[in-house]
Amino acid sequence: MNELAELIRREIKQGGDLSYARFMELALYHPQWGYYERPAEVAPGNQGDFYTSVSVGPLFGQMLAFQFASDLVALGGKCQILEAGAHDGRLARDILTWLDRQRPDLRATVEYWLLEPSPRRRQLQEVLLAEFGGRVRWFDSWSAVPSSGIRGVIFGNELLDAFPVHRLAWNARSRVWEELGVTVAGPGDGFTWTGLALPANGEPHPLAPILPEALLDVLPDGFTTEAGPAARSWWRQAAGALCAGQLLTFDYGLTREEFFTPERGRGTARAYRRHQVTADLLADPGGQDLTSQVNFSAVREAGEAAGLRTTTWVSQAQFLTAILGRILAARESFGEWGSAQNRQFQTLTHPEHLGRPFRVLGQSRP
Repeated sequence: MNELAELIRREIKQGGDLSYARFMELALYHPQWGYYERPAEVAPGNQGDFYTSVSVGPLFGQMLAFQFASDLVALGGKCQILEAGAHDGRLARDILTWLDRQRPDLRATVEYWLLEPSPRRRQLQEVLLAEFGGRVRWFDSWSAVPSSGIRGVIFGNELLDAFPVHRLAWNARSRVWEELGVTVAGPGDGFTWTGLALPANGEPHPLAPILPEALLDVLPDGFTTEAGPAARSWWRQAAGALCAGQLLTFDYGLTREEFFTPERGRGTARAYRRHQVTADLLADPGGQDLTSQVNFSAVREAGEAAGLRTTTWVSQAQFLTAILGRILAARESFGEWGSAQNRQFQTLTHPEHLGRPFRVLGQSRP
């Protein structure tokens, strides 16, 4: 058993069974042994555990840069692009390189900010982005971002799906949602699922989904779903930091209603290793990527409650195709577009690749 597994075992022995959200937090973000703290081994692409739009090639960043440039010009004055969850910094490099080449007029007015809590990932990003000098700034938390806020664009690519989630199972006999926690299976036997204690006052679980009685009447016993308060909280903080401009996320996820279909009876939480998906979420903590579908309804509501207006809710294919239309209308302003760009665009938008599973939620503050 690895070091992180031993640490989790000790935490369970000392404090009791863990929520899956806590297990996921440790497995992904432990500062020494967490999955995302091993960037050299988990780089997206052919050699990693998963593909991203960035690993397809630079076109994704170039198209975002084209769109962001238009948004920033419309705002005018000093602006920022803030990327959260920048991994190794490749997307930032693709965006900044395009802006330098095609929109040098923005160099004096646009800064690139990265929200990065991990010192290890920040070191990687600093090396990759060294050529852009003082135009790039790092912050380790929302509280570190200047109180004046952000005028421009805040965005994340495949960020929200990596936030810890709680797992809830429907008890049809008692008609209550019970939380699935993590416990030790036995001496040296790893981890297994267990039910966590219900609220002592007899109230429903505070994260229980609110569903129509007619749906609860037919929901199978043991039907499992996820609740992601961390993603909602992050989005609310981002909305609070945006004083003018756009807040965007590119991720795979569902509306609230889409979580409750027969094929999702075991939930949407998954683990990835070497491009293979598995439902064995508790195996080898720190050695595999853990993720789940984003509840876009909850995220959208969090932004609207913070005063943002929803402007975009489309598939990645629809979003990028709309940008392509604007590129074709001003072809000379984008730069090279040949066979390599055609291949990348097809992968980014094809429904069997990244075009349909990934969705784009955009909200704005005028």
